[in-house]
Amino acid sequence: MLIRPAALLLLLTLSASGAIGQASGGTVAVGPQYDSTHVYLAPGDFDAFVNSLVAAFGGKPSKRIVVNVLPVPSSAEWQYLSTPLGGLSVFAYQTPVPFPFGQERTGYLVTDMDQALRAARAAGAEVIVEPFKDPIGIDSVIQWPGGVKMQLYWHFKPSTSPPLEAIPDNRVYVSADQADNFVRDFVSFAQGKVVADDKQADAGEIGRPGETYRRIRITSLFGSMQVLVTDGHLPYPFGHELTGYQVQDVGATLEKAKAAGAKVLSAPYKAGDRSTAIVEFPGGYIAELHSLNAR
Repeated sequence: MLIRPAALLLLLTLSASGAIGQASGGTVAVGPQYDSTHVYLAPGDFDAFVNSLVAAFGGKPSKRIVVNVLPVPSSAEWQYLSTPLGGLSVFAYQTPVPFPFGQERTGYLVTDMDQALRAARAAGAEVIVEPFKDPIGIDSVIQWPGGVKMQLYWHFKPSTSPPLEAIPDNRVYVSADQADNFVRDFVSFAQGKVVADDKQADAGEIGRPGETYRRIRITSLFGSMQVLVTDGHLPYPFGHELTGYQVQDVGATLEKAKAAGAKVLSAPYKAGDRSTAIVEFPGGYIAELHSLNAR
């Protein structure tokens, strides 16, 4: 259900991200600059959200259009925000949103939809929305153990997107019951790797200072993922953020965002290798921001 300027290039040259070399090993991923977070807004919030996000991150929006991007009748305003810190696909529906759309957190570009769905099923995912055509491509929605939903997409017409300045984190909250299953299955599908598994991470990162929790970091050609394994006792707003954006300076970025109408929901907290904060942009989109601490 995603329309964006980034589309499939079967022979894509992504020297900065190494996409060709990894794709030859069988992965269905293309590159993190072709992934996006899905943002659902009320129509009246569209302008304020776009202006605030661009003020904080830079980048530029595509032309806004009204379109049906679902396999059933619907109508939505749509706009893609291309930023150096990650892409966002923004929807403001003029009709009710059919189930299960709105629950998928991200869209991942794949090299071949049939191959991607075979790989997802083989790795343990469910296909909860079978492939369908939108105006410029083919889409599907899958679900992983722990209930994590994401969209896969493929486009008819090739185009390119430049590498990102910083790759964002897909922030996934899961229970201890399903964490290992989710990580095993997603890593298998993405042909990624676990780069850190900290069972005693500082829970101040999720609003519970003085405690610990398990934090798993995964990298793949789809980008970065941070798996937060919790007991579900999460103070607001933790768990509502879908994506974590790496910025040069958290404080400076928060000031730019606030000047453009955003609210700081959780003040910067320094833990381990990062300083992290939670911000809400106009329209209700909640995101994590982090900068790397000097070693």
